[in-house]
Amino acid sequence: MKKTVLITGASSGIGHATALRLAGEGHHVVLGARREDRLTTLAKEIHDAGGTADVHRLDVTDRAEVTAFADAAVEAHGRLDVFVANAGVMPLSRLDSLHVDEWDRMIDVNVRGLLHGIAAALPHFRRQGGGHFVTIASTGAHEVVPTAAVYCGTKYAARAITEGLRLEAEPGIRVTTVSPGVVESELADSITEAGAREAMRTYRAVTLPPDTIAGAISYAIGQPDGVDVNEVIVRPTAQRQLSVPVRR
Repeated sequence: MKKTVLITGASSGIGHATALRLAGEGHHVVLGARREDRLTTLAKEIHDAGGTADVHRLDVTDRAEVTAFADAAVEAHGRLDVFVANAGVMPLSRLDSLHVDEWDRMIDVNVRGLLHGIAAALPHFRRQGGGHFVTIASTGAHEVVPTAAVYCGTKYAARAITEGLRLEAEPGIRVTTVSPGVVESELADSITEAGAREAMRTYRAVTLPPDTIAGAISYAIGQPDGVDVNEVIVRPTAQRQLSVPVRR
C-alpha cells in the first residue's frame, strides 16, 4: 500500500537514502531539511525515476515549522502514514573541553527536534486511528564512551522518549526505534575537537552504506497491520563498540 512518509534530515545520509528507497518502493515522500537546494535535487532524482516527492525547508528545532511540515502533508495528501524522525547532529568532544554551544545544539536537534516531530504527527495519527513513528537513534543509545557523553545522552533520551510513545499510544499507532552503528554520513564533519575528529576518522574506516539503514526502515513500515517492529540495531560486522576512546 502506498504511504505518505515524512522524513526529517532528508538532505543527506540516512534521510537521503531512505527517501530514495521508499520512493522507489512506491511511497510518496515528503522531504524536510534546512538545505532546500539539496532537497530539490533529491526530489528531481525521485521524479526522474518515476516516484513522487514534496520539498519543505525545515528546521526541526522550530516547533511551528515541524507542525506546519506535518499539517501541509495532510492537507496535500489526505493523511500522514509514517513520520521518520531522522534529523540529528554529532559534534563529539570531551566534557572538559566545555563545548557548551555544541552540547546545546545536540539537545535542541536530537531531543527537542524529536519531541517536535511527535507533537506534530501524533494528533494526525490519533485522528486517523493509526500511523507509524520511526526514530533514528544510534548504538550510542546503548553505550557511552569518552567524547560522546552528550551525544549518547541525547540518543538515550531519544530511545526512552520513543519507547514512552510506544507504551502510551493506541494500538493502531506503531512505533519503531532504529539504532544504526557506523554509517557513511556527514555527521562526523561537525566535530571541531581535534582529538575526537581524528579518532572518529580512524573509527569510520569501516562503515555501512546509508541504504542499509533505509532497508531497516522499509522493513519496519512494510509489516502488516498488527505487527509492530519496536527496535532494530544495525552495525557493521566489524563494530564492537561505539567509538574509540580519546585521551589528551
